[in-house]
Amino acid sequence: MGKSLGMETIQVVLDRKLLQATERAARRTKQNRSALIRDALRAYLNAAERRELDEKDRAGYAKHPQSSAEPELWEAEASWPAEWPEVMYAFTIAHRQTNGDR
Repeated sequence: MGKSLGMETIQVVLDRKLLQATERAARRTKQNRSALIRDALRAYLNAAERRELDEKDRAGYAKHPQSSAEPELWEAEASWPAEWPEVMYAFTIAHRQTNGDR
């Protein structure tokens, strides 16, 4: 079909209820149907990729289970430094002053 600004025009067949729901969602989100469908398809593809990566992680851990000692090895790496509360307090105060939040 036609090309415009790097976009391709395609034809998609939707049943009446899905089309009506699409039109309502487009009005609610103040975008046209094409933009809504593009956003929905991007979200679906991102979620599918995350699911695939999660499944690969699960398969890897199933193939090579974590040893009982491994969490202890990482515990020191995951702990917060002693000065962390003071650093976060100073950051919060500076952020509020910069953004006018009091």
